[in-house]
Formats: sequence, structure tokens, C-alpha cells
Amino acid sequence: MPASNKSNPSTTSKRSKLTAADQVEDFMTKLVHPLKAEIEAVRSIIRTAQPHLQERIKWNAPSFAWEDDDRITFQLRGQDFFLLVLHRGAKAAPLTGPGRLVEDPTGLLNWASNDRATIRLSDMQDVEAKRDKLATVLSLWIETTSSK
Repeated sequence: MPASNKSNPSTTSKRSKLTAADQVEDFMTKLVHPLKAEIEAVRSIIRTAQPHLQERIKWNAPSFAWEDDDRITFQLRGQDFFLLVLHRGAKAAPLTGPGRLVEDPTGLLNWASNDRATIRLSDMQDVEAKRDKLATVLSLWIETTSSK
């Protein structure tokens, strides 16, 4: 008998049946990371500063998207720090001008390329010290990348 092309319900990932919000909740509930409280605090800062973004799990971490294009993604590989990666989605379009995509008035951005930067966070004191600057630079990033 030929193999069926139909999905086997017993092998279909439970995660794929969850909504994006449920996937994030499930991921965060199961997350074992020494900076989990700090990660939650930064998620809250992002949601407050940019409530219209859609949060989901991408690249095995929380990610915030504008019109289905990821813009802010957590990188959780470190144990004594984590990164926020600011980008223009998985397949960013070419830049239209020279230089960096945004001018960073906060000094928080570490540039990997002219349209990709990271922000390093190490503990709750660091998160709280950077709270206002995070909200500012993340809002600037979304404003700039959503119009390009």
C-alpha cells in the first residue's frame, strides 16, 4: 500500500496547534534560564512600548513582528546575559541609503551590520537601568523599519 501524504495526528506537533500567544506562553512556562525574570521584564517593556506588535516564537525564542515580519527577537543562548536582536525580518530588503538604518540616541545598540543590531542585558539591575532607553530605541526601530 502506498504511503499516505496525510499528516499523522499522533506525530503532529502540539505546538503547531497553539495560537502564537499560546505558543509564547507555553515556551515561557517551560523555559529554564537563569535570567527568566529579566526576560519577562523585557517582554513587558516591549509590549508596553509597542502594543501593536505580534509576539510569537521564532528561532526558539520570543520574537516580536510587525505585519508578520520579525523585528525584535530574543537570543537566549547565554547563561549570564541575553540579547535582543533588532532586524528587518528573515529576508530583509536592501537598504536604500548608506549608513546605519537608525541613529541611536541611547547608545544601547551594538551594530552587526547597517540594518541589524543587538542589545545585551545581564541582570535585573541592568534591565531597570536601561528600561526607558529600551522603550525609546525599540520604538525608534519599529517606526523606522515599518516604513521601509
